[in-house]
Amino acid sequence: MTQIVGGSRHMLRQSKGEGVTVTMAEEEVNYASVVFKSNKNPPTQVHTLSHQNDESELMAAKRNLTNLNNKLILDNENLRRDNNNLTVQLGNLTQNYTVLESKITNLTTDVQNLTTRNQQLETQRKNLTEQIQDMKTNWNKLNVSRGQWSIDAYCPKTNNGRQCKACLNGWEPSRSNCYVYHNPDPPHRKTWEEAREECRGKGSDLVVVHSQEEKDELNKYSVGSSGTVGYWFGLRAEGGRWKWIDGSDLTESYWTPQPPPPADGQCVMSVQNVGWRSVNCTEKQRWICKMKALSV
Repeated sequence: MTQIVGGSRHMLRQSKGEGVTVTMAEEEVNYASVVFKSNKNPPTQVHTLSHQNDESELMAAKRNLTNLNNKLILDNENLRRDNNNLTVQLGNLTQNYTVLESKITNLTTDVQNLTTRNQQLETQRKNLTEQIQDMKTNWNKLNVSRGQWSIDAYCPKTNNGRQCKACLNGWEPSRSNCYVYHNPDPPHRKTWEEAREECRGKGSDLVVVHSQEEKDELNKYSVGSSGTVGYWFGLRAEGGRWKWIDGSDLTESYWTPQPPPPADGQCVMSVQNVGWRSVNCTEKQRWICKMKALSV
C-alpha cells in the first residue's frame, strides 16, 4: 500500500500479522508528525515577535507624540500670554504716542506763537530805538535852544554887549531864589493843579517854605490878597497829612485859623498879613512861582 505524507511517498507493507502492520503505521505517523513540526512552528514564532516589536514601537511613538503635543500646548499657552502682554504694551505705547503727538502739536503751536511774538517785539524794539534816537536828537536840540534861551533871558544883548542878571525879567530876586506872583483878573485865575502847571511851564514850581525867611517871602509876594482871595503855593493834603510838593512834611506853618484834619482834595493858599487857609483845590485863585536864581 502506498501513502503520501508530508509530501513524501511511503510504502506500507502489510504483513500477515496485524500487530506488525500497526506498528509500522505508528512509526510512519510519528515521523510525519516530526516532519510537520519542523516545517511549520518557526515562522509562527517570528511573526509573533515582529508583532510585539511593532506594538512597542507604536507605544513609544504614541508616548513621544503625547509629550510633543503637551509641549506644543504649553508653548501655545505661553505664546498666547506673550501675545496678550504685547497687545497691552502696544495699546499703552499707542496711547503714549497719541499724548506725545498732541504735546508736540501744542509745543509746535507755542513755538510758532513765540516766534511771531518775538518778531513783533523785535519790531517794537526797533521802533522804540528809533524813537529814543529821535528823542535824544530833539533833546539835544532843545538843550541847545534852552541854553541859548537862558543866555538871552538872563543875559540880554545891549549896545554894550550882554548884561547878565540873577532872575528873568519880571521875577523878583530874594537871596538865592527868584519869585514871581500872578494876580490876574477873576476869569483868568486857576485851580491849584492849573497854577502848578503854569509854574512848571516856566522852569519853576509853586513856592515851598522850609524856613522863617521863606515864610516871610511868601507873605511879601501875596500882594493884594484878603478874605477868601489868596495865592496858591506848594502845600496840600495827601494821604491824611499836609505835604509839600517836594515830598517833605509840613514843619513851618502860619495857619489862620487852625484847619481841620487834612483831607485829600484840600490845598493851602496864602493871604497877606493874615496867614494860610485850607480851601478846596478846585477853587480859582492867584499863585506864586519860585525858582533858583542864576549864579553870575
